[in-house]
Amino acid sequence: MLTASFIGLRFIHFSTLMLVFGCTLFINRLTPFHLQPLLSRQFQLFQRVCLGLSFFSALLMYALQGGMMGDGWHDVWQPETWLALADTHFGGIWIWQILIAMLALSVALIQPRYQGRLLLLCGAQLLLMAGVGHAAINDGALGFIQRTNHALHLIGAAAWFGGLLPVIYCMKLVRRSLQNYAVMAMMRFSRYGHLFVAGVLATGVINALLIQGGRVPWDTAWGRALLLKSALVALMVAIALVNRYVLVPRLSLKDSQARYSLILMTWTEVALGALALAAVSLFATWEPF
Repeated sequence: MLTASFIGLRFIHFSTLMLVFGCTLFINRLTPFHLQPLLSRQFQLFQRVCLGLSFFSALLMYALQGGMMGDGWHDVWQPETWLALADTHFGGIWIWQILIAMLALSVALIQPRYQGRLLLLCGAQLLLMAGVGHAAINDGALGFIQRTNHALHLIGAAAWFGGLLPVIYCMKLVRRSLQNYAVMAMMRFSRYGHLFVAGVLATGVINALLIQGGRVPWDTAWGRALLLKSALVALMVAIALVNRYVLVPRLSLKDSQARYSLILMTWTEVALGALALAAVSLFATWEPF
């Protein structure tokens, strides 16, 4: 039960943080200036809820890790266990994760228009996440390469996955007065999306090689779960290619059915991304050998 709760919290923390990072990146860096205020207002509550969940899930993950390190649920609520956990590699990094999560939530509540600050704070949390788990199994130069690679993997995945929701909203603006700005934002996301997807795939392969080496993936439960996650990502890539090269060109022909199909396909991409994150949250707690 303790491990299952930790996995659930890990999924909440990963998904909410990635959604906010990608959404904020879209608004702050890819959206034309005239459209930014509208998108900021539209996603203000969403960002606050996600960052609240991100902060509290990070806090509870720290407590649950103490229980997993100790003797179960009793140690989850013991200050002595928290202090002992602070001296571990995970604890030292995760305290900073909690503090930055709290700061990001404060910015979202007090200064929601400062999307650039939110972007930096969420990006810092993603970088910290690359320092725990399987990405931290190696030391020295190899360890630095592995953690850097994993950080790039998380950044790319968050930019891709989190950017899908504002893309869906922009699709609904195509027939309104701001349609030119909405189309411009979507085209920018599509252009940079190629880099995000390529980065996710390349760093994902490197991650797997650094963790499992040349072992056949299906020989272990961890490897089979990784293959499942890879299959989900492959479906996301296929949908993204259909969207970009089949449905988007039809939008310029005023094809309303293409717009509805594009929205549906993008929601499917979001669902597949959530399933991939759920798979990662599960097998990240398993031994890879």
